Amino acid sequence: MRRGIRGISATALVAGLALAATACGGGGDSGGNDNSGGELSGTVTFWDTSNDAEKATYRKLAEGFEKEHPKVDVKYVSVPFGDANAKFKNAAGGNSGAPDVMRTEVAWVADFANLGYLAPLDGTPALDKADDYLPQALGSTKFKGKTYAAPQVIDTLGLFYNKKILKDAGVAVPKTFAELTAAAKKVKSKTGATALYLRGDDPYWFLPYLYSEGGDMVDARDKIVQIDDGAGVKAFKTIKGLVDSKAAVTDATDGQENQLKALKDGTVAMAVDGPWDIEGARAGKAFKDKDNLGVAPVPGGETAQGSPQGGWNLSVYAGTKNLQASYAFVQYMSSAKIQQQTTEKLSLLPTRKSVYDVPAVKNNEMVKFFKPAVDGAVQRPWIAEGNSLFEPIKVQMNKVLTGASTPEQAAKATGDAYRKLLKDYK
Repeated sequence: MRRGIRGISATALVAGLALAATACGGGGDSGGNDNSGGELSGTVTFWDTSNDAEKATYRKLAEGFEKEHPKVDVKYVSVPFGDANAKFKNAAGGNSGAPDVMRTEVAWVADFANLGYLAPLDGTPALDKADDYLPQALGSTKFKGKTYAAPQVIDTLGLFYNKKILKDAGVAVPKTFAELTAAAKKVKSKTGATALYLRGDDPYWFLPYLYSEGGDMVDARDKIVQIDDGAGVKAFKTIKGLVDSKAAVTDATDGQENQLKALKDGTVAMAVDGPWDIEGARAGKAFKDKDNLGVAPVPGGETAQGSPQGGWNLSVYAGTKNLQASYAFVQYMSSAKIQQQTTEKLSLLPTRKSVYDVPAVKNNEMVKFFKPAVDGAVQRPWIAEGNSLFEPIKVQMNKVLTGASTPEQAAKATGDAYRKLLKDYK
């Protein structure tokens, strides 16, 4: 997953509209919307939520589907990640303008499926060779016993670092946040750079601090809110301490672009980031020598170390008018061939086990790091309300970083918000 503040929850009325929409229009023509097995035709509208460094590659890959199915017109639409969740809900709920296929963040699948916006894929061509998928990648595609997406990309967070800055400062890559804080003054005095860029604008980036203390947001199995326990308090204390000690810089606005720019320009030595930003980082002056970009595990805390599992799936809109072509498009975009090309061009991690045996993928330096990191990543709760768990964290992160709340107050307020959202949780 990558990252971001999720869309506003839809109302029950909108959910009802979505259920009615399963017989109504998506972005396509009616061609191919039967099970006759004939030649596919018509239009498949694809909403791609990839970033600026990725979208040209995804557009080219998507349009390659037309070579295999000449009578299908793929309409590629780049939708900014921050807008995509709400935009899809509005379109699907209003039965107007929804895509046939969408690149959905892993936490969106259960939410959209719960609202009736996604077509189940079990037993369809879209879920091709399901046993080839990494088990943890399949986890985010399930909701109430059905599969509503095909895994496309899997990821987690790592510590990006400027090898030259750390070498010039004479410090090692930190294994804990305490080590990072201790090294920060030397980094500043020897190189002029700040040690870390801390994403204060996005609650997804809070999770490594929470996991580093052995904590979690909720226990979905036993229905217990966990974020307001001791680990949650310590996590808020960690981010506050990093900023107050000047070991880190932060902001509450466009952290994605600001962090990437700081890393590219060499004004920070380190940043917690994911494989989606590898190519973007290497486009900066600090990494004219591509080997200068190092990646290590996110630092740990007193008791643990961990980063959230993220990634992207491909889902079919329940109201599409071109169901069979949409299934085929998902099958194509999640195939081993396309996943291999995605890794070769963007260094993103495949969700298919077989692709990791391809030499070009196996020997990719970022895959070498991120695959073990993904294997050890922490699964988030794949519940319909999973998206909504982030907004309370975002609010309290801002309050802690600005001094408006103490870590204890922030953890309690987040827990209170969760119990209002999750009525049957303790």
